Amino acid sequence: MKGFSDAERDRIRAGLREAGHELFARYGLRKTTIGDLTDVVDIAPSTFYQFFDSKEALYLEILESEGEVVADHVLTESFGRHDDPRRAIEAFLTAIVDEIETNPLVRRLVVEDDLDRLRAYHTDEERAANQERSVGYFLPYVERWFDEGRLRGPDPETVAHAIRSVTFLTLHEEDVGEERYGAVRDTLISAVAAGLVVDSSGGDDRPDGNDGSGGDDRSDGNDGSGGDGGRKGVDGRKGVDRRGGVGGGTDPAVGDDPPTNRPN
Repeated sequence: MKGFSDAERDRIRAGLREAGHELFARYGLRKTTIGDLTDVVDIAPSTFYQFFDSKEALYLEILESEGEVVADHVLTESFGRHDDPRRAIEAFLTAIVDEIETNPLVRRLVVEDDLDRLRAYHTDEERAANQERSVGYFLPYVERWFDEGRLRGPDPETVAHAIRSVTFLTLHEEDVGEERYGAVRDTLISAVAAGLVVDSSGGDDRPDGNDGSGGDDRSDGNDGSGGDGGRKGVDGRKGVDRRGGVGGGTDPAVGDDPPTNRPN
């Protein structure tokens, strides 16, 4: 980066990130050009590559920076606030899904279908590391509750990744249907949280009734001695039901519609 002082490099890099945040959120990745970004900081388009390898690399840096801030806040308001695993998992998933549904940078990726384009900039090893990092924020809570017998599953890591996988529902709003999406989302979140948590009321609420009493733990409290007694509990499928939920409703369009004549 010959020709720029350290202070100038810092200023330009910060300016590119600020411009990227605004332009990507408004127009999306594809419709934002290198020239759009460099015009804001008054450098030539070719100079952009002294700071970032591509506009995709800039987008990823902005997303990762925002993600760290969001993760700290969400963790504090969910796992850090609630010692009840079910409430903590529900609060965590609700907050994360709300963020995905309302963050204009993330929504643009979904609307413009550019996720695969960004993923191409990660190697398999980098993607695997990102997956582990994404659960690393809350894995210590899962490990503790698992060791205390308050969560069920094959191991804490699998439980954490099962929780994380719920967020991918946000990519399938059209498949679910806009009218049903909010209710499906909320139902799924509640079901997953309930299904992962071991019943603390005096018996294990798994469908085999294996709580030492020999009875079948049903949702109406029957122990199996008097017949079926109603449907099985939320976790009747060994722990993870289909979930739903976050409190934001179906997502609105984010940002201004880009003009149709903007260059790629």
